[in-house]
Amino acid sequence: MPRTGSGPAAKKTLIWLGVVFAALALLLGGGSMWSNASWTPKLALDLEGGTQMILAPKVQGGDSQISQEQLDQAVEIIRQRVDGSGVSEAEITTQSGRNVVVSLPGTPTAETRALIQASAAMEFRSVIMGGPGQAPAVETPTPDEALPQPTAEPQNGSDMNWVTPELYKEFESTNCMDPATLEASIEPAPADEPMVACEPGTAGKYILGPVEVPGSMLEDASFGMAQGGQGQSLNEWAVNLDFNGEGTQKFREVSERLLGFGDGSPQNQFAIVLDGQVISAPSMNVLITDGNAQITGQFTQESAKALSEQLKYGALPISFDIQSEQQVSATLGADQLRMGLIAGVIGLILVAVYSLFQYRALGFVTITSLLVAGVLTYLAIAILGWSHNYRLSLAGVAGLIVAIGLTADSFIVYFERIRDELREGRGLVSAVDTGWKRAKRTVLASKAVNLLAAVVLYFVAVGNVRGFAFTLGLTAIADLIVVFMFTHPVMVLLAKTKFFGQGHKWSGLDATRLGAVPVYRGAGRLREPAAVTGDADDADGAGATAPATAARPAGSTKTKNKGAAREAERRMTIAERRAAEEAERRKAGSGGKDKSAEPGTSGQGKEDSMAGSGRDAEKEGN
Repeated sequence: MPRTGSGPAAKKTLIWLGVVFAALALLLGGGSMWSNASWTPKLALDLEGGTQMILAPKVQGGDSQISQEQLDQAVEIIRQRVDGSGVSEAEITTQSGRNVVVSLPGTPTAETRALIQASAAMEFRSVIMGGPGQAPAVETPTPDEALPQPTAEPQNGSDMNWVTPELYKEFESTNCMDPATLEASIEPAPADEPMVACEPGTAGKYILGPVEVPGSMLEDASFGMAQGGQGQSLNEWAVNLDFNGEGTQKFREVSERLLGFGDGSPQNQFAIVLDGQVISAPSMNVLITDGNAQITGQFTQESAKALSEQLKYGALPISFDIQSEQQVSATLGADQLRMGLIAGVIGLILVAVYSLFQYRALGFVTITSLLVAGVLTYLAIAILGWSHNYRLSLAGVAGLIVAIGLTADSFIVYFERIRDELREGRGLVSAVDTGWKRAKRTVLASKAVNLLAAVVLYFVAVGNVRGFAFTLGLTAIADLIVVFMFTHPVMVLLAKTKFFGQGHKWSGLDATRLGAVPVYRGAGRLREPAAVTGDADDADGAGATAPATAARPAGSTKTKNKGAAREAERRMTIAERRAAEEAERRKAGSGGKDKSAEPGTSGQGKEDSMAGSGRDAEKEGN
């Protein structure tokens, strides 16, 4: 029977895997040459060390008292700023109920220091123009003659004369969908000048007038059910603002002016700006004279609470002085990293030894697959460190070590499926094809569970545990890529080699050692396992027939492996068991000679006579 299989397809898959590796290597190499990428992964604070700053809060206006609630809110502001500036794996905590401790990996830049020390800058500005967040096409900018031109000095915060051609071009070219734009907008504009600002939640952008009500005039912010003019509940969530005396007067003047523009006009909106970004831009519906404003809209309880907390955080006039600064040593982390790497190497060696003992030469496929998965994961971590500032922590290293065993499970499931097919009497090419169809469903289900666990752990955990969850999910994806694009194609190609295809005793795929049994084909005929005959063509498929030799029952087969003999006996069909018992009775009656094995008898005749003897014996028994 001619060989069949998917050899060309397997080779193409391996080529595509090589292309993926080459693309990742070129990307990382190009980044190291023309950017700040590195071939080594970035390390977190516990492994690299860094800088620890102790900040003393300073309340503006001479008040030196600060409550624990205000301190916790200030910590949240600092955390948002540090995360927004691209610094990862930072640790921000309070100390003695008074100070804030900020630990950053490496050495913080001057911009990062300024962000940490600055007070929360919340402002209320009138909206002059608004539009969608994305930038228009580069080839279709507004012509110069169509740009707005100021005709007089602006009279108030809503005056269109604030919009200059330069400001409009900035507005037009700003892309609020780009994360880099949002990070750059953390630094607020001068209070007496207009600005272009993005609203991250809605991806909108605005041209805003100067500051009209500073955030320091907001005394409190809360959330609750909205109320109508007569005090009745409107069955929707709202955010309530309370201004002080000066803020009440300024807010009255602004609300009176904005009402004149009418509902639906961008100039009817009043934007709340926190750290250079618009967190809300509600329209003005009524004249507010008492300083108690209410923001309504499509709020849920969670979104209303989040906005009220943002307003409360931003209203804190707190800045920080760096009280002390010191370098944090990574000696302990380095020792733990070294011990973790030693544990990983020991685990890898144990997996390799077990694979070679259990699967013999087939174990080298497991070892090679693990190495390919390791290189793929390493490149991914290095690229993520460059593009997203991902830093590998000790918990992340633990996730990589655990992934060694989880990755090896996929190969074991696949190999055991192949061996099961060989025990059923299939040739290796057919066993690889059928075993893969059954194994890939199990592998996909297993990795789906791993990914689900990693995602849930990542979003519900805090601190370094998220690093463990991230690496666990990353290695699960790498495992799928390796199994589908490396392990299976390699097995398809190995099945066509003489060493594996003919079931060499050191290949790990010897049908005799695996306890393969003759397969019952109906009408009393038996087929020996393909790998036992030594014929290369028999290894190609389950339909290949054995040469014309004595069809020896499995119960009388002499094998060196007692375990394989027991496995063969356990897998015998009823017809095979009866045939074996009849052969034993004939041997006992003829002095130990099996007449069915005498020379000159064809294989088909022997099978027919075996079946006939069984029927005769059954009649005699009856």
